[in-house]
Amino acid sequence: MSSPTTVRIASVNTNGVRAAFRKGMGDWLEAANIDILALQEVRAATSDLEALFGPEWDILHDPATAKGRAGVALLSRAKASIHRVELGAAEFDSAGRWLEADYEVNGSIITVVSTYVHSGAVDTPKQVEKYTFLEAMTERMPQLAEHSPYAVVLGDLNVGHREFDIRNWKGNVKNAGFLPQERAYFDRFFGPRDESVTGVDGSVGQGLGWVDVGRKWAGEVDGPYTWWSQRGRAFDTDTGWRLDYHVATPALAAAVVDYRVDRAATHAERWSDHAPVVVDYAI
Repeated sequence: MSSPTTVRIASVNTNGVRAAFRKGMGDWLEAANIDILALQEVRAATSDLEALFGPEWDILHDPATAKGRAGVALLSRAKASIHRVELGAAEFDSAGRWLEADYEVNGSIITVVSTYVHSGAVDTPKQVEKYTFLEAMTERMPQLAEHSPYAVVLGDLNVGHREFDIRNWKGNVKNAGFLPQERAYFDRFFGPRDESVTGVDGSVGQGLGWVDVGRKWAGEVDGPYTWWSQRGRAFDTDTGWRLDYHVATPALAAAVVDYRVDRAATHAERWSDHAPVVVDYAI
């Protein structure tokens, strides 16, 4: 049996990839030694990605239907064997929010998904879209697990699952991003597979058995946060939210050998309002 190969997979919401590169993303990328990179809120054309990253990266990109919004991408040193972009019912527009690809690592297939869940807004159509998307994820994730024992959903999921995930959680229980109904989806994502799970909102559903890599690695502690508002001194005081996840199948979660949030040293050195989440998997 061959010795494990370590693959470094990172995810970041760039808040516009062209602006991120102007502010220093390229320097981070050069130093980070990433094998597979999932981007959200690309807000650019494929030709922009090709110009920014260069020919050494294999680029898959699913832009949003509306120009200048959303957009997800997967970039890798090795070429993807297949990719898919459909999620949910045919009438549901998931463009720019869900991109899957298969990669071969040490004889095994890893399925990687870059996703950007809607931010939502209470009592608006945006919140309805968010629930439709979370419902579609609930349907798709078991299929991914059947497809490959090594699968990971990466991205800005726009929900803080637990009180540990938001510094000011008490002030946000009625706001999108920490609504009990949203968090209940995550209770089911991470609940025991095929067992009945009662969500924080009282709803009951089946657990999917996936693993929150960040929480498993960090333990029962505040954070580590991945997003800070641009307003005020949120970054300086670490008044953040953990919105960016690696959601892995149990087999892949068991292969984690390192997890980190690449938080900028100072507010001035940030190139996005999100920080990259970088995980090493030994396959």
